Amino acid sequence: MAVLSAVALRDLLRKLGRKSALILAAILFFFSALGSGNPEIFFFTKGNPTIGLLYMFNFYRIIGGIGVGLASAVCPMYIGEIAPANIRGRLVSVYHFALVFGMLVVYFVNWGIASGQTHEWINEIGWRRMFISEAIPAGFFGLLLLTVPETPRYLALKNQDEKAFIILTKINGKEKAQIILQEIKASLKQSSGKLLAFGKTVILIGILLSVFQQFVGINVALYYAPRIFESMGAEKDASMLQTVVMGLVNVSFTIVAFFTVDKWGRKPLLMIGSIGMAIGMFAIGLLAFMEVIGIATLVFIIIYTASFMMSWGPICWVLISELFPNKIRGRAIAIAVAAQWAANYFISSTYPAMLEFSGGLTYWFYGLMSILSFIFVWKMVPETKGKTLEEMELLWGK
Repeated sequence: MAVLSAVALRDLLRKLGRKSALILAAILFFFSALGSGNPEIFFFTKGNPTIGLLYMFNFYRIIGGIGVGLASAVCPMYIGEIAPANIRGRLVSVYHFALVFGMLVVYFVNWGIASGQTHEWINEIGWRRMFISEAIPAGFFGLLLLTVPETPRYLALKNQDEKAFIILTKINGKEKAQIILQEIKASLKQSSGKLLAFGKTVILIGILLSVFQQFVGINVALYYAPRIFESMGAEKDASMLQTVVMGLVNVSFTIVAFFTVDKWGRKPLLMIGSIGMAIGMFAIGLLAFMEVIGIATLVFIIIYTASFMMSWGPICWVLISELFPNKIRGRAIAIAVAAQWAANYFISSTYPAMLEFSGGLTYWFYGLMSILSFIFVWKMVPETKGKTLEEMELLWGK
């Protein structure tokens, strides 16, 4: 569903705009939370109630998946289009920080709901509260979106120059706002708006950034962390504790990216991260072959995860929000995000079978992907640090 909604986003963004698309995502999140926790709502059946409730539960989860596809594409786009060039990297990094911090919060929320309760209570009531709890942040998200402006790039695209100028002035000052608005209008006149108007390379780079972000195996580490530790000999309680440790590492090193992305640049961070991930995965694979289980495994998983969270995690979103020219940004980002969700599904679904075949080779495969990601960034990805979106457009124009 996330893949399909990201693809459908191409036309939706041109009609609704960035702000309205985010509000729609918030509404979908809210109703998905309420419906998943209470699938009986608006449900009537004379047949088998269990089957009917299962259908309704899946229906509400699909609604949530559509919201995820919308938000994952529009949030970095919105931040990239409205932020000043000198702090744009840090602000888009906040988006990824919110993702990993939210995951950490959910771990503790679900733990708090289930703490001290029986399995029967969790199976009957607890799971409902876990899903319904999503409605609280979704509601705040929707209400706070009512206070933010539309992006000046979208307003200029719709010939609402006065509104765009007012927003640019608040962010950049009057003198600089006039220059930026002129650059935006000039960029909109230079292109036909066709997807390949600036060539295939920029689209290919966006897709490969998304694919490599998943093919290095990070979501395997996140989704299957307890199973990874258990497969290496850790007890169940120990594996859950190590998963919490990884969650804390995720948050900590995303903060590192926040403070370095606009100082060091995008390319250096990505390349450093690729090297760190390769070291971590090749070491884990070697330990798996040697059947060595212990603190070393946890150390190298932390090295791998920390390397991702300070680089490919947030920086991929930064680049996706910066790379594409104004007239094709909505469609290009939709394609890149759809590729990311497709790669996520492929890697996550193939991991159990790969692990069954050979744990060591599985981790070495992710290490190889990390090396290829280094080469890709080194050879193909341009540096976007400190450049306006219109300056990046001139690069592709050449």
